[in-house]
Amino acid sequence: MVLTDGIAALRGALGFLTRIPAGRSEAAWKAFAGAPWTFPLVGYLVGALVALPLLAPAPAPTVALAFPLAVYAVTGITHLDGVADLGDAAVVHGGPEARREVMTDSALGVGGTVALVAVVLGLATAALGLAEAAGTTGAAGAGVTGGVAVAVGIVVASEVGAKAATATLVCVGDTAHEGLGSALTEEIDAGSALPVLALTAPAALLAWPRVLPGVAALLAALATAGALRGWARRRLGGVSGDVLGATNELARVAALHAGVIAWTRF
Repeated sequence: MVLTDGIAALRGALGFLTRIPAGRSEAAWKAFAGAPWTFPLVGYLVGALVALPLLAPAPAPTVALAFPLAVYAVTGITHLDGVADLGDAAVVHGGPEARREVMTDSALGVGGTVALVAVVLGLATAALGLAEAAGTTGAAGAGVTGGVAVAVGIVVASEVGAKAATATLVCVGDTAHEGLGSALTEEIDAGSALPVLALTAPAALLAWPRVLPGVAALLAALATAGALRGWARRRLGGVSGDVLGATNELARVAALHAGVIAWTRF
């Protein structure tokens, strides 16, 4: 029974976090909603898939273009809606109620547009940095092949970190109102974050023999979740589905850049 429930939860996580045609049933969703530990596990798979452009024999700018396309081909653009809504809410003057009202408006404002551009540009520039570093012997310390392996490890660690950041927010966040956020957080307590972090920790070693880039990626992702939780409590009254979606996207970008910096500068 436990194994069956775990498989159902993983299928639900795939259905919610990716475009993979699995886990779209109500039973899978219910199993996933009570299992935040599935987030980082799906992150390992997603990270491996979106890292494929780094393996292509293509110039670094081409890899930079292909990487964001790969990310959203695998994960879909649903979470980008959260980025847009938070961007619009961030530039509104007023209290939490006024900001939440803006987030329900389907029209895209200037704040949302800037936020979307920043996220996509962040992915592309991170991929550019990874591709360039992977192509130099000095950055990898082990030739081109070793450099590509480190770059792929950073991408996977960043994806796992982004999923762990979102799952941690599910475990410790307070919801502002009923909706997707409350559906995920209402039956989860802070203790559920421990399995999430335990499953996330091995990702720190994926950029081996370089350890610092993986560690930096995970810490940057979790720090992003902490910052967004604080901002959401002050500005929105709590965590919502949009906040969770934006956490996934912003944590990924932060993790990738932290990994690139740790790899190329230390």
